[in-house]
Amino acid sequence: MKTIRVKVKPNARVGGLEELSDGSWLARVKAPPIDGKANTELVTLIARHFGVRKAQVSIKSGASGRLKLVRIEDS
Repeated sequence: MKTIRVKVKPNARVGGLEELSDGSWLARVKAPPIDGKANTELVTLIARHFGVRKAQVSIKSGASGRLKLVRIEDS
C-alpha cells in the first residue's frame, strides 16, 4: 500500500497525471468539481496509471479540496 499527495486541477482540457519534482503528483481532470465528479475521474485516472482496480484507490483526505492524499492498495 502506498499513499501519494495529489494536486487536482479540475475542468482541464486534457486529462492526465504527472509526477512533480517534489514527489507529489499533478492530476488534470476534465470533470468539474461538482457532486464528486472530479474525484470519481481522479480515482479512475490513478487506477489506470498504476495498473490497479478502482476499488483499490481511495481518497484518504482532502476530498473537498484541491490537495488530496490518495491511498493505493496493493493487489
